Amino acid sequence: MKLLVFVTEYSAADAAVDALVEQGFRVTRLASTGGFLRKGNTTLLVGVEDSAVDQAVALARRAAPGSLVITLDLERYERI
Repeated sequence: MKLLVFVTEYSAADAAVDALVEQGFRVTRLASTGGFLRKGNTTLLVGVEDSAVDQAVALARRAAPGSLVITLDLERYERI
């Protein structure tokens, strides 16, 4: 399992969330601030199987160009 962390402009977040959810990904959306101008961003957290990383990144890339993506290994992922 991987945790994908997408940091995107606030204005592009809706399109990215919609694209990911339409393909069955579960997304947690967080308001965030950062960068040189300290403007508002949105951080998306998406837990995915290893085999789905490329698909999720491609969807976000098309919906929100210029986003930052960080991929982290998950030792455990559990829905409760």
